[in-house]
Amino acid sequence: MAIKLVMLIVFFSVMVGVGLYCRRHATDVNGFVLGGRNVGPWLTAFAYGTSYFSAVIFVGYAGQFGWKFGISATWIGIGNAILGSLLAWVVLGRRTRLMTQHFDSATMPEFFGARFDSKAVKVISSLIVFIFLIPYTASLYNGLSRLFGMAFNIDYTLCIVIMAVLTGVYVIAGGYMATAINDFIQGIIMIAGIIAVVFAVLKTNGGFLSSLDALSRVTDESVSSSPGVFASFFGPDPLNLLGVIILTSFGTWGLPQMVQKFYSIKSENDIGKGAIISTIFAIIIAGGCYFLGGFGRLFTTNELVNAQSCDSIIPTMLSGFSPALIGLIVILVLSASMSTLSALVMASSSTLTLDFIKTVIAKDMDEKRQLLWIRLLIVVFIFISVVIAIIQYKTKAMFIAQLMGISWGALAGSFLAPFFFSLYWKRTTKAAVFSSFAFGSGIMTLNLFFRESFPALLASPINCGALAMLSGFIIVPVVSLLTKAPNQRLVEEAFDCYDKRVVVSAKRSLSD
Repeated sequence: MAIKLVMLIVFFSVMVGVGLYCRRHATDVNGFVLGGRNVGPWLTAFAYGTSYFSAVIFVGYAGQFGWKFGISATWIGIGNAILGSLLAWVVLGRRTRLMTQHFDSATMPEFFGARFDSKAVKVISSLIVFIFLIPYTASLYNGLSRLFGMAFNIDYTLCIVIMAVLTGVYVIAGGYMATAINDFIQGIIMIAGIIAVVFAVLKTNGGFLSSLDALSRVTDESVSSSPGVFASFFGPDPLNLLGVIILTSFGTWGLPQMVQKFYSIKSENDIGKGAIISTIFAIIIAGGCYFLGGFGRLFTTNELVNAQSCDSIIPTMLSGFSPALIGLIVILVLSASMSTLSALVMASSSTLTLDFIKTVIAKDMDEKRQLLWIRLLIVVFIFISVVIAIIQYKTKAMFIAQLMGISWGALAGSFLAPFFFSLYWKRTTKAAVFSSFAFGSGIMTLNLFFRESFPALLASPINCGALAMLSGFIIVPVVSLLTKAPNQRLVEEAFDCYDKRVVVSAKRSLSD
């Protein structure tokens, strides 16, 4: 216990210290929300990766999908790295940086409002962000609490309050730069931790080949009658596996807290470097988590999972390790959770302040008051999510993967297609954006309250979220072609930012 407590105290001290150190970067809205658009590739890439992967992945998704798909769950991690990281940087990184700087927008709703010259688009998208980031945040606490309970045997409420308060302190003090530096530190911890945990889990069963052999002997007639299916290439349910890959990989393209990382990139070279760094990070973290979860059936039973839910699988796997390794695991999950929480509260509070309060309620708000409101709303957002997390835990209303699936599905289903087409297609219309907002958030709200009425395949928030995202790529172009074209002058002005002439070295571009 002493070892684990010392590790925790050092970790928390460093996080808070970084927040206090970065106060000088958080004196205006641009510095507080975007780090002055002057963040290098390593910090940006790690901020992207640590915001992507949290306790939801390590405890909830790795446990649930490792149990459901076996070793084939590793494909989810590979998809997250190639589609959710590398392709996102290549397709969105440069254009997002250029057009958001052109509009001087600090948030996704602010970008939508400027791109379509619409206050209504800005306000509605800000409300969607604020509402649907809350269940995602609540899911972070849930996953963390189970590991804290296993390691320290402390009350769940105390656990989430400590985490929330300490995250709030360094975000409120240092803003985006504090979160970026802490994300880098936390990312290093996550990499070291996941590598150590994977080796420890495999060693328990005699190494990789012995573990794979043992997994091939596991049978579960309720899932599949095929022998060795949990150790097979595509697992027992390839179709549902594909749905998870789509949601968890492409979903990041439409999440405000993820896309906002591209706003702060410093230079052209940083985009290429950031893409490579974030992809490698994702392969290690996401690939390692889902690979680890694939061996969950070697450590627990159907009876225990049915009694305690899939969220108990990973803590059960890790409960027999040494105190030092358990301490490292707890700090690993703390790092993942606090980095994601800081990104969520930053995105939500800045969006509500800049895109709702400043636009609708206090139009003449000066920069000092904007900063004050952002900081106050960070406190409010954390408080609401803590209350929801405690209520959810006590009522057992929904487990981790469902909470995250609803949040991701609503946000990505609403924003992914409109954001993509806004960057690439001049014909995109305001009506198409509203249609995507309505469908994405609407279908996930219906799934939350009337799930039993959905077809079996879409009853899962994961599959429903994947459908919402893919549907946006049909809704936006179809509605755009059927509705009045946008103001040509405004569109040309927006896309002119891509055509601005710049001078580069010969190694970047061959001369004519």
